[in-house]
Amino acid sequence: MVLLLGACPEYSCLVYDYMANGSLEDQPIVHRDLKPANILLDSNFVSKISDVGLARLVHPNVADSVTEYHMTSATGTFYYIDPKYQQTGMLGTKFDIYSLGIMLLQIVTAKPPMGLTHHVERAIDKGIFAEFLDPSISNWPVEEALSFAQLALKCAELRRKDRPDLKTIVLPELNRLKALGEEKMPNCFMMLGGGSTPGTSPSQSQASATSQSNDHVGIVPSKTIPQFHRCPGPPERAEV
Repeated sequence: MVLLLGACPEYSCLVYDYMANGSLEDQPIVHRDLKPANILLDSNFVSKISDVGLARLVHPNVADSVTEYHMTSATGTFYYIDPKYQQTGMLGTKFDIYSLGIMLLQIVTAKPPMGLTHHVERAIDKGIFAEFLDPSISNWPVEEALSFAQLALKCAELRRKDRPDLKTIVLPELNRLKALGEEKMPNCFMMLGGGSTPGTSPSQSQASATSQSNDHVGIVPSKTIPQFHRCPGPPERAEV
């Protein structure tokens, strides 16, 4: 029997021991408020998704063209909300893909989300994308950063059907870029928790390994999110 850990009366749900491989019929979760402020980092810089109060379960057999949930008013943070959801109130499985695209663009540009897709597309068209990258980081691998930005732009397409699939397209490309970063900057990744270090538990050293995920899941489990870090290491703490 699976271990019962607790209950959440507010949402009429039970909390069971985590099962890494899910169930025979997983129901995808749509977070509905993915944004940088809701992605927390632990001591090893492993990302954790927080603030799931707006999350909804969507049946895996329901296509994006079918309205399983219809919200009377849009919720979430404005610049990260799926435009289709804002217009119609229709909640689809690719809702969070749009939010992910905006956040990925912010990772490489350090720019606010307002009009970010337009600015990045214009920079690419004018051939000045390198000038649009985060200036606080030197020696950007421009070709890889451009590939990253183009993936992010696809995720932030206005039409849901034009957005890439999380399992078959987004995760493989992010993992490819992560592997490339580890190859070019191994010392940096070891320092920031990208590899196993003395005193690190197996679960910590494998925190960024790719786990089996349903191809309709809207949000990315923390174990499947490739970690992108800045060098050098974390900022010094101010003395109290």
